[in-house]
Amino acid sequence: MNERIVIDPEIQHGKPVIRGTRVPITRILGGLAGGMTREEIMREYGVNEEDILAALGYASDLIESEEFHPLPG
Repeated sequence: MNERIVIDPEIQHGKPVIRGTRVPITRILGGLAGGMTREEIMREYGVNEEDILAALGYASDLIESEEFHPLPG
C-alpha cells in the first residue's frame, strides 16, 4: 500500500484514507469525478498534490487487481 494511504479500523470505519487525515480516498475521487479541480480538493480537504496522485494510483491498482467476467448475453 502507498505510504500516503492508510487503512485503520479506528479511522472512517476502516475505509482507506490519506495518512494523517480522516479524508477518505472516495471523497477525493468523488470530487474529481464531480468536476472539482485539484486545487479545489486541496483547499477543501487539506490534502496536497501527492495525496491526490496517491488516491488515483490506489484506485488504479484496485481496478487492475479486479477480475472481470463477461455477463451472459
